[in-house]
Amino acid sequence: MNDYRHMPPPHPASIPVEALLAQCEWGRSRSSGPGGQHRNKVETMVWVSHTPSGVEAQASERRSAEENKKMAMMRLRLALAVQVRTPVASGEIRSELWLRRCPDAGGGIISCNPLHPDFPAILAEALDVIDAAGGDVKKASLRLCCSMSQLVKLLKDHPPALQRLNQERQSRGLNQLK
Repeated sequence: MNDYRHMPPPHPASIPVEALLAQCEWGRSRSSGPGGQHRNKVETMVWVSHTPSGVEAQASERRSAEENKKMAMMRLRLALAVQVRTPVASGEIRSELWLRRCPDAGGGIISCNPLHPDFPAILAEALDVIDAAGGDVKKASLRLCCSMSQLVKLLKDHPPALQRLNQERQSRGLNQLK
């Protein structure tokens, strides 16, 4: 039987939105810019701040505060995936979500569209494993049972993730990924 007491806590980008909201402060305000009279009269801009990490996001491009809240939460989850690292356990590290999104062990394709709600959690898991591997994408791809090219493609699907990884690789004396 597995001993789950030694499992690291879940990455904040991978917890359900309701649980994540419980860790956040959020609010609404008016925003400037195009949108006509409705935009100037109604507080449709939504901001959200993850209290434990200080990571923030906002959205104001929609005329509905509810739509902006959904967009702000997606942006927050992406920002958390890029900016927050969590420890990686020894042994089997792939989450159930990873196993569903990368079912072919060994040469697997990571199937997750950047617009899908699962994308931030997948991205966070990949970045955590790469960090645990000292920035070595090849070692990380072996631990995640996917191809190195698929792992790099996942990072390229969210340019801030690739940029952040390249900064970390450069600080470790490794070449940048392209």
